[in-house]
Amino acid sequence: MAAETLFRPFDFKGLHLKNRIVMAPMTRSFSPGGVVTEEVAQYYKRRAAAEVGLIVSEGTGVGRPASLNDANVPRFHGEKELAGWKRVIEAVHEADGVMAPQLWHVGAVRSRDPAWNPEGGYDSPSGLSSPGHQFGEGMSEEDVADAIQAFATAAAAAKALGFESIELHGAHGYLIDQFFWEGTNEREDAYGSKDLPGRARFAADILRAVRAAVGPDYPVIIRISQWKQQDFTVKMAETPKALEAWLTALTDAGADILHCSQRRFWEPEFEGSDLNFAGWAKKLTGVPTITVGSVGLSGDFIGAYGGEASQPASLDELLRRLDREEFDLVGVGRALLQDPEWAKKVHEGRTDELLSFERAAMGKLY
Repeated sequence: MAAETLFRPFDFKGLHLKNRIVMAPMTRSFSPGGVVTEEVAQYYKRRAAAEVGLIVSEGTGVGRPASLNDANVPRFHGEKELAGWKRVIEAVHEADGVMAPQLWHVGAVRSRDPAWNPEGGYDSPSGLSSPGHQFGEGMSEEDVADAIQAFATAAAAAKALGFESIELHGAHGYLIDQFFWEGTNEREDAYGSKDLPGRARFAADILRAVRAAVGPDYPVIIRISQWKQQDFTVKMAETPKALEAWLTALTDAGADILHCSQRRFWEPEFEGSDLNFAGWAKKLTGVPTITVGSVGLSGDFIGAYGGEASQPASLDELLRRLDREEFDLVGVGRALLQDPEWAKKVHEGRTDELLSFERAAMGKLY
């Protein structure tokens, strides 16, 4: 069943994938000074060579001074930085792979390095890192316009370098998501609102600018979540109607595929239905969706950060949902972080060879 269901081709708007497996974006701090290395290129190439259908890169910063809060996370602007990414996509293509960079701005999120400070101020809608917690100043209208352009410039660069798609990081309490979230967006201009579709204007303007930069036929993905790293219990859209209004604002602005992040993909999004987040997103918008959240493992990633190991888990529930077309693609994170051959092993039925996930994998490039 795994081979039949997970390994069907997927074709949509110029995106031609050999199967339904997506390597989920996972932050890797292995790019000194923001420049990806040959080791990083080979890390992605190994996954492409072992049957991953679409690779979405680790988050990579757009051209704003505080787009990232870690000096060793890669940037997607600058001559040296883009030359490094050119080598990455060349390596992935050598293995007949398909790849999208995830374009990222962390917003008002403190660095793990207490000695680090951005060249400019932190960007955020209202100078809040979470509800009631001041963290710098809110962005001016000029800052907002510059950030929108930074995403569009990075998207155009990705297309020029040969990437088959791009993904915008609009989830997990980072900048775009801080505009979505009423708890961190108290603006009273056009980018603030009491309703979620109104607060989606920042993301929608980014999508429109990206679409203008890459053209009508280039696939644009946006990653979204209800939960935030600042609060796992947040649910911005409490009903299907509210979710539809939010997501329609994004698809109308140019989003082709919705990457719907949950901590556990099998959990229903709303009472009265077993559809998960990606399932509801597809039902309400009609666009393809990616599900993600603890695929192939027994524990979620929050536990992994606390040092918990996760064992290989059954794929039966995932395959049942994929077979009934609840969603279109499947994001696999930690299982692929630990084992570059995870997809190939699943395809060949070698489930007894699947590896447990250990926290140490987050500090290595296998």
